[in-house]
Amino acid sequence: MEIKKTAVAGTLESSDCMVTVEPAKKGIELELESAVIRQYGRQIRKVALATLKRLGVRNARVSIVDKGALDCTIKARVECAVMRAAEHEGRINWGGMIK
Repeated sequence: MEIKKTAVAGTLESSDCMVTVEPAKKGIELELESAVIRQYGRQIRKVALATLKRLGVRNARVSIVDKGALDCTIKARVECAVMRAAEHEGRINWGGMIK
């Protein structure tokens, strides 16, 4: 999936995360900010990268500001931000592209 513009999904409320997706020239760049990065940083990165892979994103700059989001929330926010950034038109099978 081609990222065409910058898009954001999520909030900075407790138990949520804000995901920003921007176009990039080569590869995936992932930036993570979290108060619990030492405990859960690897898992957050793993979930975000797996979601991007399942969506077919090859080139993107992704920034995640985590406020204690669960894996399912991270997946949903990444999916939403990618769909917005790709200017995906038509029916969107929310949740159908990722597991």
